[in-house]
Amino acid sequence: MQLKTRHWDRTGTNGIEFTELGFGAAPLGNLYRALSEDDAQATLTRAWDLGVRYFDTAPLYGLGLSETRMNRFLRGKRRDDYVLSTKIGRLFRLPDKGEDRDCIGKFFDVPARKEIYDYSYDGVMRSVEFSLERLGVDRIDILFAHDLDVFNHKTQAALDAKLAEFMAGGYRALLALREAGVIKAFGAGVNEWQPCQWLTERGDFDLFLLAGRYTLLEQEALATFLPMAQARGIGIVIGGPYNSGILATGPKPGAFYNYDPAPQAILDRVARIEAVCLRHSVRMVDAAFQFPLCHPAVVSVIPGGQGVAEVNANLAAATAVMPPALWDDLKAEGLLRAEAPTGAL
Repeated sequence: MQLKTRHWDRTGTNGIEFTELGFGAAPLGNLYRALSEDDAQATLTRAWDLGVRYFDTAPLYGLGLSETRMNRFLRGKRRDDYVLSTKIGRLFRLPDKGEDRDCIGKFFDVPARKEIYDYSYDGVMRSVEFSLERLGVDRIDILFAHDLDVFNHKTQAALDAKLAEFMAGGYRALLALREAGVIKAFGAGVNEWQPCQWLTERGDFDLFLLAGRYTLLEQEALATFLPMAQARGIGIVIGGPYNSGILATGPKPGAFYNYDPAPQAILDRVARIEAVCLRHSVRMVDAAFQFPLCHPAVVSVIPGGQGVAEVNANLAAATAVMPPALWDDLKAEGLLRAEAPTGAL
């Protein structure tokens, strides 16, 4: 099957061809539940067979497990046949005796490692070297600075310190890697649009991976950041298009929003969105996937795939056709921002 693609080339020298449906590889790190090696490989193989050619991973996902599983899958494939991104910002060490390990409760059956945030020049260079080894490849197309957001660093002051560390060190490393042709592009992969704008105002970035902040449920990034990105030719990869699940499951009890059980206000808003979708005989999950692709800066949407069935479901959402009247009605009911692009690109 031939999925639609989008070509990105900000400078005329570093073009990348993205499939509109990408593969978010956090589930390969046993996110929320353990996957067998066979199931992980079957999931990746199904995505490939359906035409997916953009894969995004990170050292964090399973504390190296996701990258290691990508190694087995990519072995034997021509390097020019796919686009690969991973992330920097964390290094690992063995935990001391009795020391709490990170990510327990989120990633299951993972290696005994302790994560350390490191956005320095040397930290980035070491991280890239380790990722190349785990992935078993000779180059990475895109590097994202991972989790430079309040969600992970807890306070604005702590985030400001990490941003300063990154701009003084890691950013220079990424510039050097891009200039040397080791990578084609770099940016940041975050859970908030505000750090993306802060970085854009201060540096020369190519792409941002924005998780959960430009969706059928949330469009605040339209106010300032997305117009800025579009004007500068910065591409946007959309992660978390279902806002951690609620736009796929619907507003049922226990539905997840932003990695936690959804509050009542979110449940109520999603119920209203779903009602409009039903009036147009559209599955809300299909609308949730298609909506971000209407924005001209968006190059790919990368839902996770925790099994073959989810990969098949993602394909159905990626190939669904939306009636224009759906977007009009969502705007009329105040459920989409009036300025949100909704025309097919």
